Formats: sequence, structure tokens, C-alpha cells
Amino acid sequence: MQVNNDYLNGLKWPGEQSPAEKAADNSRAKLEQEDFFALLTQQLAYQDPFKPADNSQMIAQMTSFSTADGINNMTQQLSGLSEVMTSSQALQASSLVGQKVLVPSAMAYWDNSEPVDGVVVAGEGATNVLIRIENEKGELVRTIPLDGKQRGNVNFTWDGLNEAGEPAPTGKYNIKVSGLVDNQREELSALAFARVDSVTLGSADSPTLVNLAGLGGLPLNQILEIASRKAA
Repeated sequence: MQVNNDYLNGLKWPGEQSPAEKAADNSRAKLEQEDFFALLTQQLAYQDPFKPADNSQMIAQMTSFSTADGINNMTQQLSGLSEVMTSSQALQASSLVGQKVLVPSAMAYWDNSEPVDGVVVAGEGATNVLIRIENEKGELVRTIPLDGKQRGNVNFTWDGLNEAGEPAPTGKYNIKVSGLVDNQREELSALAFARVDSVTLGSADSPTLVNLAGLGGLPLNQILEIASRKAA
């Protein structure tokens, strides 16, 4: 006896694909929730009445599909949340353009216009603190002494002049600091401020970058401090 294919594939409206045809359609990458329940209904309709489907297996199948569908929905929601956070971060970063920020580096850039600001990390305390400004070749350009005992984070400013009182050439300069700790001279950490020229917007795979004058890009989350704007 020849069996009607429509009987095997399930009843359908003219022009509509049955669940089995949808599953075989190469243009569909996966079964959707409605396809799963349609197939489940067909399975129940055509099961052997003497060997009905195991209820526990049916429930397990439904639970597995619901779990997978829930994970997929959650992934989509997290992706949307990530886009919102990235946009918010980019908006915050754009407000930094033109401001000075403290970076985790002792390298500073002198542009022959604004003084170079920095921070000496003196810790529990140090005396006879001496700041050395060196060019990229390691040559001493200027020494700046800090009188008295220094403690914690100590701000300093270099006016861009060398030891002879003349403007130093435009370029990068390394800041080195030493001081007396328990009567012994030790190297101290130094950090420099840099001006933000522009912002490179990030994505879910790459961080938002602040582009520092003369120093290149730095991830937004590595900025240590934002200097207040000076009154015009």
C-alpha cells in the first residue's frame, strides 16, 4: 500500500512547509521553538498506542529545548547590554578631550606650550627628594629638588626649561625620582600627566582608547586621575 507523504509529514495548508520539510530545508540553519513543538505534536499523534512515548523522556526533551532557548535569549540580552555600556563608556571618554589625565607611566611629553605636571609617589615619607628630567637619550635636562619631607603622592611641575633656563626641545622626557628613606637614597616612583587629544571608540572586542598628545593611545580603564579644568 502506498502511503501519502502528507500523512507522514503531517497535515499542512497549501503552500506551507510541514515540520519535517522545514527540518530538511537547507536554507534554515536551525529549528525554532514552534518547529520543535510542531514535531512533538506530530510524534504524539502518530505514536504506537501500544508503545506510547516515555513521559520522562518527553519532559527531558522539552526542558532541554527550553533551557537552550533561554540561554540564547540571555546571550542576545547580554550582547545588547554590552553595546549600551560601550556607548556609555565612549561618551564618558569623549568628555576627556582637551583635559590632562594621570597615566601609569613616568614618560611625559613637552610641547613647548604647557608645563609638564607629574606626581611623585613618596609613600610613608622621604627627604631630599630630587627629580631628574631626562631626554630620550638618557641625558639630564633638568633637576628639580623638593625641600623638606615628602609623604604620599606629591605633585610637581616642570616648566619645560633646561638647566640653563632655555626651553627644551619638543619631545618625550623620562622622569626619574630619588629620595632619602631611612637615611638611604632610594628610587621613587613617578607618574606623569598627559593631554587627551582624541578618543578612539572601542567595541566588545577592543577597549576604548584615549589618544595622548605625543604618547599614543591608552586604554580608558588605565587612567589614574583626571585633572580639573583650568579657568579661562
